[in-house]
Amino acid sequence: MGNGKCMAGLAAAIMICNLTGCGTAADTDRQTVEEEEKFLPETVGTYEAEEAELIGNVHRESNASGYSGEGYATGFEEDTDMCVFHVEISEAGFYDLNFYSASSDYKENYVSVDGDSMGTFVTETKEFGVSALSRVYLEAGEHEVSVAKYWGWIDLDKLDVVTAAPIDPAIYQVSAKLCNENATDQTKRLMSYLCDNYGTKILSGQYCDTGAFGKEFQVVKKVTGKTPAVLGLDFIEYSPSRVENGSTSKATEFAIQHWENGGIVTFCWHWNAPSKYLTGQWYSGFYKEYTNIDLAKIMNGEDEEGYDLLMKDIDAIAEQLLILQDAGVPVLWRPLHEAAGGWFWWGDAGADAYKKLYICLYEKLTDEYGLNNLIWVWNGQDADWYPGDEYVDIIGEDIYPGERVYTSQINKYMEAVNYTNPPKMVVLSENGCVFDPDLAVRDGAMWGFWCTWGSEFVAKNTSIFSYSDQYTEEDALKRFYENEAVITLDDIPDLGDYPIREE
Repeated sequence: MGNGKCMAGLAAAIMICNLTGCGTAADTDRQTVEEEEKFLPETVGTYEAEEAELIGNVHRESNASGYSGEGYATGFEEDTDMCVFHVEISEAGFYDLNFYSASSDYKENYVSVDGDSMGTFVTETKEFGVSALSRVYLEAGEHEVSVAKYWGWIDLDKLDVVTAAPIDPAIYQVSAKLCNENATDQTKRLMSYLCDNYGTKILSGQYCDTGAFGKEFQVVKKVTGKTPAVLGLDFIEYSPSRVENGSTSKATEFAIQHWENGGIVTFCWHWNAPSKYLTGQWYSGFYKEYTNIDLAKIMNGEDEEGYDLLMKDIDAIAEQLLILQDAGVPVLWRPLHEAAGGWFWWGDAGADAYKKLYICLYEKLTDEYGLNNLIWVWNGQDADWYPGDEYVDIIGEDIYPGERVYTSQINKYMEAVNYTNPPKMVVLSENGCVFDPDLAVRDGAMWGFWCTWGSEFVAKNTSIFSYSDQYTEEDALKRFYENEAVITLDDIPDLGDYPIREE
């Protein structure tokens, strides 16, 4: 191989260069071209699935055609079903794990290395085809690469382990220009600050329904001695169908308070469908199974009443965003999240209807309401759901890899980077456990920020403010918050006069 150690050190070299300002843009471009010209991927091992360790219902078959070797593995039906490859690596470095598989339709299944979750790979062809898990760092020696059932129902042919290409430093050189050309100066200042740190620093973040003095923030501070830079909030309780049932919220006030204390605010919106479409428990009206809303009919004009009801819901949220704009608060605005997952009603009708709604929301808030304090964070989770560069400032991914999984999730990061060209900033807009910043730096997975979800992901469900280490161990959280690559509240400069980047 000969290039493993060189690749392992590339991310660190990029970080040092960014921090010290070494080299010109031309130097960087020339270096990248030279690296790409020199790099040739090398297959360092091929492992047939039928010869791997097969667990549970997984067994060897040879009825299909087009496989390599003497057969393939099939029978991924239960959560305990697994195929374990025993992989030998002679030199530490970054490798692509290329899985060859087939299925009747789109499937995703889990991959772990030595027990650590690395993400999922996709199967979407009836013939055996390849799906890669990119840039997995492997030390020299033997490793267990496991494929376990998530959706299941695949035929798994083989695994090729291939040396991974170096990361192009240009992926961190993102534009600070916002899609709304009328954005306020304060919004531009925030975006400039985020872009200036992207690729070298990672902002810490935490969702907390009760604000920066609420349970989740306080237990993080108790454990780490530090306060998260980004406060995550939800407009869920402002949804009219929840207000009709007595819901109230102080999320807007909490956002203003955190901004005035020097912090950064991000909002999602678990959009409770209008009451007309609720079929089950009203407080779960953002899930598709508790509604009978047909977004496709609404967006193509077949359900005019439904369209009017959605517009009224948007009016209610616009009212809160206007309050924030009047208070001078820029918002990392993440509406219609996780659409491709299909569990929320706004993703149930497919990508076309979703994109129409997203664009409608953007135009209504921007053009009708003049909301110029929004940085638009798109969180559709799939390239086919991307509405277009003119409606997106930042790309967000939500990842819940399990308990105490501290890997950088580089594969998903690189997937999100490649949604657009030129690339946009990529953030971990929701997470369960916190990743290890040292691994993120090593792998090049320089998420702009993380934002851990609330409740059991950080705080025990008790009347006292007590930390829950179910997902991130206490010592690990303290170490992650103390990492020199991590920005906490005390590290944020006065954004009121932060210089606006000229693009």
